[in-house]
Amino acid sequence: MLAALWFLADAAEEGKDVVLMMLAVGLVFLATIGLGELWHYVGAKRRRAKLDRPL
Repeated sequence: MLAALWFLADAAEEGKDVVLMMLAVGLVFLATIGLGELWHYVGAKRRRAKLDRPL
């Protein structure tokens, strides 16, 4: 009985670790998308400013 409880507790810890790693991977994906969008915004802003300046 005690061995079964230990096994379940170990599985719960492993499940917790898996969920935390999945959240970390999701955060990396969101950060990558966010940085790409920021890079796109800054580049477009720079191009607009370059076109608007007088010769």
